[in-house]
Order: sequence, then C-alpha cells, then structure tokens
Amino acid sequence: MNAQGRLIARFLDDIKPGRLEWIGLRPERMAPMAVVEQTLAVADRGLQGDRRMIGSKGSARQISIISEEFIQSIATNLARSDISPVLLRRNLVVSGINLNALRHQYFQIGEAVFQATALCHPCSRMEAALGKGGLVAMLGHGGLCAKIVESGKIRCGDAVVYLPPGVYQERQMQLC
Repeated sequence: MNAQGRLIARFLDDIKPGRLEWIGLRPERMAPMAVVEQTLAVADRGLQGDRRMIGSKGSARQISIISEEFIQSIATNLARSDISPVLLRRNLVVSGINLNALRHQYFQIGEAVFQATALCHPCSRMEAALGKGGLVAMLGHGGLCAKIVESGKIRCGDAVVYLPPGVYQERQMQLC
C-alpha cells in the first residue's frame, strides 16, 4: 500500500459495509454489456466472462467499480432522473459505502478480495453514451479501478467490506 493509502486507512475504522447491487460484463471491446447476478472473480485476471480476463495478467484495471451514489450525481449533473449502469460500462455497482475512501485499500465482496488501485476516469465514449456533457458530468464520479487479489464468487446482494491494513496479509499467512 502506498503512502496515500496508509494515510486514508488511519481514518477508516468506522466505515460501514456497502452492498453489491449490479454486475456487468463486457465480453468484447465495444460489445453490449451482459448483466449477471453472479460471477467468478479470478485473482490477477478479472471477472469470468469479461474481456479484461484475457488482458494483461496482474493489471491494475482488472475491474471497474462505481457507486449508485455516483450514478445519481451523474444523473443530476445531466438533469436526468436516472442512468442505467449499462451505459457507464463499469463492472460493479455498489451502494452504501464511500467508494473513494476505498482507493488504495483492500476490500472484500462475497468470497473475493480486491485492491482498489486508481480512479476510473470517464472516456470520450461517455459523450455518445450519455449525450452532450456526459464526460464532464462523470468527472470525479467515475468510480475506481481495482485488481483481484483473491479469487471467489461474487453475487448481487453481497456485502462490500473494507479490510484494514494487515487483515488481507494475515489471511494469506493463514493459507500458507
């Protein structure tokens, strides 16, 4: 974990768990999203059925994650009542947790463990997907990229749980 992650972690003792609300897979670049209720998160690879699974092993962008709260902010910025997660092309939608607080942190969803790596900035395709102003509406609300550090099944309804520094490392020691 980097210095920024260690600093943020000092203030996360009281972060409440969130909930996984939606799972979307991108079978190919530019292909329509496949919405599923569950999938397998594969360590160092990606989500089973997603195109990132066949990408670079160990990539820091194996999954993308956004919160319902961010989606609502984007909708508000565009004067819309709602936005389908399919349009945003993120893999996971969560709710009830401050997603940006998880940056550089370990967290668990279902059986899998993730490490948030970076902000997931919107791409220029958001103008086409959301209409004029779509990219600007998403700035600061694009979610996070993460890598999968421990494989496991994830399902809609699973808790999103922050893992304090050392917890993931202790789990690994117990497995050895």
